[in-house]
Amino acid sequence: MADKIQMPQLGESIAEGTIVKWLKRPGDAVRKDENVLVISTDKVEAEIPSPAAGVLLTIDVAEGKTVPVGTVLGYVGAAGDKVAAGVTAAPPTSAPPAGARAAARASAQSAATLPHDAFDVVIIGGGPGGYVAAARAGALGLKVALVEKDAKLGGTCLHRGCIPTKALLHAADVVTELKEASRAGVVAEGVRVDWAQLQKHKTQVISSNAGGIDHLMKARNVEVLKGFGRLEGAHTVAVALTDGGERKLATKNVVVAVGSKPRELPFAKFDGARVLSSDHATGALEKLPGSLCIIGGGVIGIEFASLFARLGTKVTVLELLPRILLPCDVEVAKLLHGELEKQGCVIACGVKVTEVGVKGAAVAVTYQEAGGAKVELNAEQLIVAVGRPPLTSGIGLESTAAKLDKGGFVEVNGSMESAEPGVFAIGDCVNTPWLAHVASAEGLIAVETVAHRLGKLESPPTALDYDHVPGCVYSEPPIAWCGLSEEEASKRGHDVKVTRYDFAKNAKAAILAKRRGFIKLVVDAKHGEILGAHIIGPQATDLIAEPAFAMQLETTVHDIATTVHAHPTLYEAIWEAASSAAGRAVHG
Repeated sequence: MADKIQMPQLGESIAEGTIVKWLKRPGDAVRKDENVLVISTDKVEAEIPSPAAGVLLTIDVAEGKTVPVGTVLGYVGAAGDKVAAGVTAAPPTSAPPAGARAAARASAQSAATLPHDAFDVVIIGGGPGGYVAAARAGALGLKVALVEKDAKLGGTCLHRGCIPTKALLHAADVVTELKEASRAGVVAEGVRVDWAQLQKHKTQVISSNAGGIDHLMKARNVEVLKGFGRLEGAHTVAVALTDGGERKLATKNVVVAVGSKPRELPFAKFDGARVLSSDHATGALEKLPGSLCIIGGGVIGIEFASLFARLGTKVTVLELLPRILLPCDVEVAKLLHGELEKQGCVIACGVKVTEVGVKGAAVAVTYQEAGGAKVELNAEQLIVAVGRPPLTSGIGLESTAAKLDKGGFVEVNGSMESAEPGVFAIGDCVNTPWLAHVASAEGLIAVETVAHRLGKLESPPTALDYDHVPGCVYSEPPIAWCGLSEEEASKRGHDVKVTRYDFAKNAKAAILAKRRGFIKLVVDAKHGEILGAHIIGPQATDLIAEPAFAMQLETTVHDIATTVHAHPTLYEAIWEAASSAAGRAVHG
């Protein structure tokens, strides 16, 4: 006997729902509890499972239709089963609210009328979130288009952010190694920085990676359009093509991956010559500045400080907050502060910049100290690194039901979906950690959700646990962290145990002459679960992978302590810290 698939009651106040998408077609085999359709209400979007195993016999309510709770949507049974006639719907219990439900219904109706050659997903923005999402979508067999306004794919990360800064920082690392090589018996004299050649190296790295992305898009059958993409409702993306003209893309889903831009201060407008954004600083500066002021002691500002100071520039960092690098561990930030000062940086925290003026070949910066005194300093150039607002204006989000928060970021759920069904947002345009690897992970979640709904992927993806996302600062010494601080762990009710192991006790660190720093583990005292890891020291940005992996798997310090680590290695320090937390300390 055939089993009914009915519109469920997903809440006391919910009286009806809209059919967004059928994941199966009549005659398709289904397993019990396998999702067969997607519905939308004014409260939630949900996937509805099959009540029994067999085949989908009928679809009685088409996509885009809104029906009361209890309505029979279709039947599942054995092939050849008869379906009872005269299906009736349960009456609504109350008048349904409008708002998001109306938008969901309009969206579903629009999707139902799309042309047969519509894209499964169009992605706006070709940065580390967008192009990774496109590659995954293509691999899953989706019909996908990627829209990018820049000449090359890769976004801020590849062309103006992560990659160029790390290429420049690598040069600073080499200079540091050469200056300190004499202790290992290597004497290097006359070391100098060829700034023009360094810029060429940086450009070559960027170009090579950009070419790799282009090749990847071709290999995954992603149609790439160069131009500015704008939403016209939830299922049309209008592209003002770079070469002229316009093309409108009909699509079942959209992923907004438009990124962010450097924040400009009202009294310090970017001119690209004296007052610089991070984009300018990673661009083709004609020469190394003799002096540099940086407003902002966050990750971006501190990386620039570490870079230019080690290349010989006189650097001053001005930070409004009481300390640099607020997201990271207090002890870690304090140690790095001291190391940067040893490298020649002047760092002033708790100060407020009040005025910036260009005076000939210099920039005059006036700031107010905590006690009220005003100080003026002059530098050849100024970098403003005080955050990045999202690029969500002017892209047509107002033509959808998607909502923005006060900062202009798109509000999303764990599937990275906005209040408009089928419109997703990822990366810097949502208020999650503004990191390239986070954008990539969010892009995978968005397109895998799409693929699951379209029957291309058996199970939906799991929402990202942002507690397990590593953060890195590529300074000298480098910093990395993942998970909770001591304070955060205590606030969440954990009985906290903290262990620390210094690199001064590590043989490989001694060989490398990089003994500054430590590894700190924040652990649940009762169960041994690793709640947080904080590292400052050699190769910290690589070492964070082991504790981050352990946290993702919810393993304990006992698991790490009983895992043999090679000797001599830097990552033995993680084993030492975990062993100490597990009551098996050796050198700690």
